[in-house]
Amino acid sequence: MTLTTIVLLVLALYLVQIFLQEVSRFGFDPRGIVGNRDDLPALSVMAGRLDRAKNNLLESLPIFLALALLALVKGRDTVEVDHAALVFLVARAVYVPAYVSGIPMLRSMVWLVAVGSLAGMALPLI
Repeated sequence: MTLTTIVLLVLALYLVQIFLQEVSRFGFDPRGIVGNRDDLPALSVMAGRLDRAKNNLLESLPIFLALALLALVKGRDTVEVDHAALVFLVARAVYVPAYVSGIPMLRSMVWLVAVGSLAGMALPLI
């Protein structure tokens, strides 16, 4: 899988997380989802976790995108960078159910894998 494809999949994951967080906030009620959102309901436990998982991805997304773009621009789109980017994608995809499940330490371990993969993307660029 190419780095470009992985970047597009990470961006798609972000869109999925936005969708999941918003529909869970409204209890999957179509009227609330398409409404004007003047009166937002309180977040359920699951909606709160999905919101925090989305925000966490939003925090690491600029770092991932910067590293991916640097690799592409500098011509360092190597197998190592591609594998590290793929690990980031998989870890971030696993992070969502890990966070929602509430299993102690699982979320943190998956997060560490994702952060480690960012280091794996950065090292070949040095």
